[in-house]
Amino acid sequence: MSMTLSVFKESLQDGIPPDPVSPALLALWWAKREDWAAAHEIVQANERDPECNWVHGWLHRVEGDTDNARYWYRRAGHAMGHGDLMEEWQAIVIRLLSGSGY
Repeated sequence: MSMTLSVFKESLQDGIPPDPVSPALLALWWAKREDWAAAHEIVQANERDPECNWVHGWLHRVEGDTDNARYWYRRAGHAMGHGDLMEEWQAIVIRLLSGSGY
């Protein structure tokens, strides 16, 4: 059975990351749990993964570091978001869960 957005979000309430998920999704999970450092550590350890680069860019948007965010979005091949951060979080999760991040 594939992971759904609702199952992914429910795991946030449980406090236990879903398994298995990609490093990019795991970083988004930690970010939503307000552990930016854990999320950032995951994406930094996976800099060759375009999905992680996308999340890395989003994390720097959260941080307010627009220049760094722009770099990571560009590296991931995605336009940098400019709207609501949580709406973008959900959109990225949906794309990654569907396996069509690229």
